[in-house]
Amino acid sequence: MLETLRSKPSDKRAVGAKQVGRALRNGEVLCVFLAEDADPKVTEPIEILCKNQSVSVEKVSSMSELGKACGIAVGSSVAAIVE
Repeated sequence: MLETLRSKPSDKRAVGAKQVGRALRNGEVLCVFLAEDADPKVTEPIEILCKNQSVSVEKVSSMSELGKACGIAVGSSVAAIVE
């Protein structure tokens, strides 16, 4: 599924807890990716929003792997595919 994130253009991705949270609240998210090594204070609120809105969540082993999949030079704790 991470390959799907890599293949999406940047306007079809949200990267970071603030952007993903905003997209979730707006009902624009198709799928969320959470880094397993990220701070739970960052990922748990996103995971709760996903559960409340029935959005699928995929776990990624590391923040650096998720950042690379998003095409950024730093790690990311949260990313999403948006409509």
